[in-house]
Amino acid sequence: MSSNTDYDQSQIQVLEGLEAVRKRPGMYIGSTSARGLHHLVYEIVDNAVDEALAGFCDTIEVIIHEDNSISVFDNGRGIPVGMHEKGVPAAQLVFTTLHAGGKFGGGGYKVSGGLHGVGASVVNALSEWLKVEIHQEGNVYSQNYERGNVKSELTITGKTKVRGTFVHFKPDGDIFEELIYDFETLKQRLQEMAFLMRGLKITLEDKRPGEERKVEYKYDGGIKEFVAYRNRNKTPLYDKIMYCEGERDGVVVEVSLQHNDTYVENIFSFVNNITTPEGGTHLSGFKNALTKTLNDYARKNKYLKDQDKNLSGEDIREGLTAVISIKINDPQFEGQTKQKLGNSEARGAVDLILSEGLTYFLEQNPSVAKIVLEKSIMANRAREAARKARDLTRRKSALDGISLPGKLADCSDKDPKNCEIYIVEGDSAGGSAKSARSRQTQAILPLRGKILNVEKSRLDRILGNNEIISMITAFGTGISDDFNIEKLRYHKIIIMTDADVDGAHIRTLLLTFFYRFMPELIENGVIYIAQPPLYKVTKNKKSEYVYNDKALEKLLNTLGKDNIVLQRYKGLGEMDATQLWDTTMDPEKRILLKVELDDAATADEIFTTLMGDKVEPRREFIETHAKHVKNLDI
Repeated sequence: MSSNTDYDQSQIQVLEGLEAVRKRPGMYIGSTSARGLHHLVYEIVDNAVDEALAGFCDTIEVIIHEDNSISVFDNGRGIPVGMHEKGVPAAQLVFTTLHAGGKFGGGGYKVSGGLHGVGASVVNALSEWLKVEIHQEGNVYSQNYERGNVKSELTITGKTKVRGTFVHFKPDGDIFEELIYDFETLKQRLQEMAFLMRGLKITLEDKRPGEERKVEYKYDGGIKEFVAYRNRNKTPLYDKIMYCEGERDGVVVEVSLQHNDTYVENIFSFVNNITTPEGGTHLSGFKNALTKTLNDYARKNKYLKDQDKNLSGEDIREGLTAVISIKINDPQFEGQTKQKLGNSEARGAVDLILSEGLTYFLEQNPSVAKIVLEKSIMANRAREAARKARDLTRRKSALDGISLPGKLADCSDKDPKNCEIYIVEGDSAGGSAKSARSRQTQAILPLRGKILNVEKSRLDRILGNNEIISMITAFGTGISDDFNIEKLRYHKIIIMTDADVDGAHIRTLLLTFFYRFMPELIENGVIYIAQPPLYKVTKNKKSEYVYNDKALEKLLNTLGKDNIVLQRYKGLGEMDATQLWDTTMDPEKRILLKVELDDAATADEIFTTLMGDKVEPRREFIETHAKHVKNLDI
């Protein structure tokens, strides 16, 4: 550290204009990773959707161009082009000044997704270049920017017969860690937006060479179609999808829900079409209304006796898919990335409107009410059984001390920062891994066959599964409400299954378990996937490992197919200690995939990345809030 302790007025900095955004981009878009890169698109699209919310836009077109730049066009009113009292055109003010826009009660928008008025200006500040074209009153007004700075004045550059705003920008490579847009990530967000805005047409086109494709979304059924889409690969318990809407205290509320035969809940909440992954007051109102209304109905219709306790919210939400969408004049979010809503009036509005709508729905559909309540009562009984099983496990642990699984080959180092545990399939793979490992820092836990699918099992059955109990005991953290990451015994948990379809399935089941019952392991970057090779190719006493059929074909075309010795590994058990060490256990040579969370992913993306295009996705895996892995060459 410097010994200079001088601190005077000369060290006070003032960041002018958009300089603050370029200096601290994470404060405005969350991060400079892929997530932040895609957030730029969302900011511009959100502005276009605000025009649709105001009733002036019915079409939005998004294009990924050949150079990975993005353009967004909407047929709304167009950003105002007149001279502002600040002495510059209003459009220029929007793109160059923080907290400048039409969403602060000036009459431009009744409700909007934008909160701070920084969307367009932040995108401009973080772009290598940005071009805006505004179609108004028969003229095309154009202006160019570079890294937030004005490069040309707003001028009329042509005539037009349409109206709207066209924004074309390229993210700045000096700011972002990567510049490649993911079509699937954008597609999922735009489809979601189309569900939330009944009748709005949104298109996404990819013009990059070899990636050309185009999708179009338009849903006249709105969030009812959203719920049906989310349940498309599950078995709904009843055909009708409950839907209600209304307005209270200036808050417009839409709610739709349907139960399925799984044991997990998937609730999606939105404010002015902005997803709120951490929920907030509107989600609290939803949960309160759902629990109270169903308990009242259950007591009134004798599903619950006088001596019975009320069903818990967990019981009632088991297997529930629901969408909550509200429109509010002055949304109060936590942070610029709008993760959680804070408006107190939203809770009361959702509570009242859902209570009334759900009561009417249950009275009109008693057969549906019976199905939901019978499932909820079964969930209540299973939860009690799980509680007793968990209590028994705690008592046993207290009596036995820390009793590690007998099949665990533990490492000698006791510092979790230095330790990693490999989860392998079967005793054969376990034997090979034990022979190859470094005993000081690498632990091996073999599992027998495929673990229980936790998406289709209640907690009491999960806690009775030997393979799951072995993992819980080995990790030391507990699960669910008992989870404590401070007790984690290994700072790397590595899934190392065979390079075949069965291995992919086991990987899927393990990730599902971690995501549902130990999500903090993923959030803290603890979970990794090892990639064992599928082939060993030897020519002239020189060997190379390849990881899939495509890589094998490429290598054979390079080496030629004469005098080739090809070994295909059916499983890890066929690899000797040297081969296993060289490919998956040597920290200097191995390839690990680190599992990371991201709000924008879909189950298909995860499957494609983890398992390759040819593996059929098993949809009961994570339906939301998990992003595909990032390649780490370690």
